[in-house]
Amino acid sequence: MKMKALIAVRAGSQRVKNKNIRPFAESNLLTIKIEQLKRIDMLDGIIVNSDDDKMLEIAEEHGCEVFKREAYYASSSVSMSEVYKNMAENADTDIIVYTNVTNPLIEDYTIKSAILKYMEVSGEYDSLNTAHLIKEFLFQNGRAMNYDLKNQPRSQDLPEIYALNFAVNILSRQTMIKCRNVVGMHPYIYEIGNVEATDIDDMIDFDFAEYYYMKKR
Repeated sequence: MKMKALIAVRAGSQRVKNKNIRPFAESNLLTIKIEQLKRIDMLDGIIVNSDDDKMLEIAEEHGCEVFKREAYYASSSVSMSEVYKNMAENADTDIIVYTNVTNPLIEDYTIKSAILKYMEVSGEYDSLNTAHLIKEFLFQNGRAMNYDLKNQPRSQDLPEIYALNFAVNILSRQTMIKCRNVVGMHPYIYEIGNVEATDIDDMIDFDFAEYYYMKKR
């Protein structure tokens, strides 16, 4: 069975302009992610799915397979469920390792370990998804969600709640099509640390990730 990484990037980032290819640590996020995935020897290839010709050109220069996404599937109005299904339908592989370029701090060994774990548990779970533990006092609609206000626990004693960070998501192509998601109906939650889970969403995230990435180097 073929296992390939799938990188989805599009033009038109709103909070960080051109964040996928703007200068980052003497390179850019897309190139850094491609180079990282090329070091993962369990993969049979890397697919870059994008509506942006410049990003597809970078991918081709690095030996990746490319797929030009239709404008509809790159718009801000389309649901992510439709996008996931379309990407899976156009991916020539059996197993998809879906990774985001906006998680530049995840380590090579973490990706390799996640793949090995997916191989181990795939008979019982239909996807593996990275997540990080949240130990915070959460509120919704003016009410505490995860603790009793009249009997406040210590933060370390809060219930274990995990937040998906989408740094690594592994599932079969057919599951991704069926579920219209990178998360299956019975996912294996693979915990990673908060630093590796860093997801660039705004300029504060961008600057922190670049600083930490350069510090590691």
